[in-house]
Amino acid sequence: MNKTEAQNRIAKLKQEIDFHRYNYHVLDKITLSEAALDGLKHELFLLEQSFPELITADSPTQRVGGKPLDKFKKVEHSKPMISLFDAFSEQDMRDWEERYKNYAATNGIKLPPTEYYCELKLDGLAITLKYEDGILVEGATRGDGKVGEEVTQNIKTIESIPLKLKQEVPGTAEVRGEAIMHKSVLTKLNQRYAREGKALLANTRNGAAGSIRQLDSKVAASRKLDFYEYDLIAPAQTRLEADSICKAWGFKTVKYNQVCHSLEEVFTFHHYWEKHRDKLDYNIDGVVVKINRLDLWDKLGIVGKAPRFAMAYKFAAEQAVTKINDIIWQVGRTGTLTPTAVLTPVSVGGATISRATLHNMDEINRLGLKIGDTVVIERAGDVIPKVLKVLLNLRSGQEKKVSVPKLCPICDSPVRQVEGEVAYRCTNKKCYAVTLRSLGHFVSKGAMDIDGLGPKIIEQLLGVGIVKDAADLYALRKEDLNNLERFAEKSADNLIQAIAARREVELGRFLYSLGILHIGEESARALASLVLSRLKGKGKTLKISDLSRVLGHLSLEDLSAVADFGPVVSQSIYDWWHDEHNEKLLHKMAESGLTLKIVQPKVSAQNSAVFGKSFVLTGSLSGLTRDEAKDKIRVLGGKISEAVSRLTDYVVFGDDPGSKYEKAKKLGIKLLNEAEFVALIK
Repeated sequence: MNKTEAQNRIAKLKQEIDFHRYNYHVLDKITLSEAALDGLKHELFLLEQSFPELITADSPTQRVGGKPLDKFKKVEHSKPMISLFDAFSEQDMRDWEERYKNYAATNGIKLPPTEYYCELKLDGLAITLKYEDGILVEGATRGDGKVGEEVTQNIKTIESIPLKLKQEVPGTAEVRGEAIMHKSVLTKLNQRYAREGKALLANTRNGAAGSIRQLDSKVAASRKLDFYEYDLIAPAQTRLEADSICKAWGFKTVKYNQVCHSLEEVFTFHHYWEKHRDKLDYNIDGVVVKINRLDLWDKLGIVGKAPRFAMAYKFAAEQAVTKINDIIWQVGRTGTLTPTAVLTPVSVGGATISRATLHNMDEINRLGLKIGDTVVIERAGDVIPKVLKVLLNLRSGQEKKVSVPKLCPICDSPVRQVEGEVAYRCTNKKCYAVTLRSLGHFVSKGAMDIDGLGPKIIEQLLGVGIVKDAADLYALRKEDLNNLERFAEKSADNLIQAIAARREVELGRFLYSLGILHIGEESARALASLVLSRLKGKGKTLKISDLSRVLGHLSLEDLSAVADFGPVVSQSIYDWWHDEHNEKLLHKMAESGLTLKIVQPKVSAQNSAVFGKSFVLTGSLSGLTRDEAKDKIRVLGGKISEAVSRLTDYVVFGDDPGSKYEKAKKLGIKLLNEAEFVALIK
C-alpha cells in the first residue's frame, strides 16, 4: 500500500471509528461490536505505525473516549483516566516488553526483576470514586479521560461501594474500578422486560453503562450493579499492595488477580482464563498486565494515549473486520448452491478465518454485500463464521456486484431457482457435488453414523469409481480398499467393520440419512411414527421394501395430517418417494441386506407437565447438551419442533438464543430459561 492509498484508508477508518465510538461511549447505542471496533482500531494503529507522518491529533488512537453528555455535570479528573493499548497475541506481548525495556535502558531507568500484576479485564464501565476523610463525595465516569460525568447518586445505589471507608483515611483518596452487571442479573432483567414488553438489554456492558447514566437513580438501583477496584490514587508500593489497601477499606477486589514473574507465567494465566471465563458470573474480555512496582509507572510514562507500564491482553475476539476478496458457490447434497465469502485471513475466536458462509442470495441482498467490501464477521466457539455487517462507509468505489452463476460450478448443468423458494439448484441429479454431499450426510453422526468415512475418504472412493451411491458402501470389500492411498490393512478392516455394524439401523435415523429436502432429525422421527402407525404387525425389524410400499402409497393428504408437516415438507417427501432414481437406490439398499430397527419411543410419565407439549430449543445450554434435553422431553412424552409457530407450547432458551426467541416473544409463547426447563422436566 502506497502513501496515498494509506491516507485514504486512514481517513475512512477514522470517520468510521469515530461514528461507532460516539454511539457506543456517548449514546450507549451499539452500532458495532466492541471486538469489531477493536479490529478497526488495530488496523488504524498499524497503518499509522507504517506511515507515522499521517498521525494527526484527532486520530482515535490519540484519545481515550467520547465527549461527556450535557445532561450530567462535568468533572475534571485529578489524574487522567488513561486507556490501554491492546495486545492480541503472545508476540504482541513480547514486543511490548521489549519496547518498555528498551525505553528504560535508553533513559537510565533501572528495572528490578520482572514482576507483573495480572488482572481479569472486566467488561463494564470505568468509574472513579473520590473520598474526603473517608466519606464518599463524588463518583464520575471516564468521559474523555480528562473530564467525566458526575454520577454520584447512581454510584451510591451500588451496594459494594462503601459510602464510608472501613478505615480512617484523612484527606483526599481516590479509588478507580469497573462498574459491572452480572450475567445472572442480566438474564433475570431481560426475562422481566420480555414479560413487560420492554426493550431487552444487549449485554452486561451495555446494561452497566446504561444504568450508571440514568437520570433517575431508582432505575440504577433496580439494575443491581456491582463494583470491583482496579486502581488506587494514594500511596502504595505495588499494585498488589494497592489491592490489599482497597480491600481493607471495604472494596471488592478480583480474587483471581495474581503476580506473575515472567511473560510465560502471564501466558499461562491468560490461557487459563480464556478457557474458563464462562464459569464466572461476570464477563471478561482479557487480562490487564501491569508492572507491579508503582514507582516505575511515572518513570516509564505515557506514549500517545496509553501507558508504557501496562497492556490489555485481549482474548481471541469472536468478531473481527476483514475484506471480501471473492464469492465462490458450493453445491450441497440437494443441489442447492450456497455462496461462500473468500476473506482476507483474520484471527477470530482463536482461529485464522479465510472463509465465511453467506447462506443464500437473499442474505447477500439483505447485507447489500459486494466483492471488495470491508465486513464484520463473527465466529463463536466452533460455529461456522458468518458475515454480520457491511461497513458501507469504507467503500472505495471499486467493489463488484454479486450474481448467481447460470451454470453449476461443478458439472456445468443449468442452475434454476426453485419456485417459491430462495434456493438456486443444479438441475443435474447426478452432479458429482450432489453425490459427494449426499454421501457425507448419509454417513454422518445423526444419520447412519459410520465411523471412519470422512470427506476425504468419500471423495477418494467416488474418484476411483468404487462407490457411486450410498448403497455401494455396503458392497465394499477389503480388497477394494487395499490398493488405495490412506488404507493400510488395519484401516481397511476397520472401515469394513464400521459399515457392517450399520447394516441394521433405527428407522428414524435411516429416513434422516436419505437427505430428503426439508427433512431434519425431528421430521424424520415424525415420518417414522407415521410409517409404524400404518403397519399392521409391528415386529422388531422392517424391510426396506415394506417401507417403500407404505410410503409409496401415502397421499399428500396423509402426509399433511402429520402435525409438523406443512405443504412444503409433505410435497418434498411425496416427490422423493415417487422419484425413479430414488426407487432404484432403495432397491439396491434392500439387496445389500440393510434392515431397519423398530424402536418404540419410551414414555415414562404420561401425567407430566411435558406430556403432549411442543418444545423448541434455541441458544446454548450449559448444564446439558441439546441432545440430552431432547431425550428428556421425548421420555416425558413431549414433542420437539425445529420452528416456532402458534402451535409451540414452550421455547427453551440458553445463551445467544437468536431469532426463535424473538419470534416466541411476538407470538406470546411461554419462554423457559435453562433453570426453569430443568425444574419443569424434574
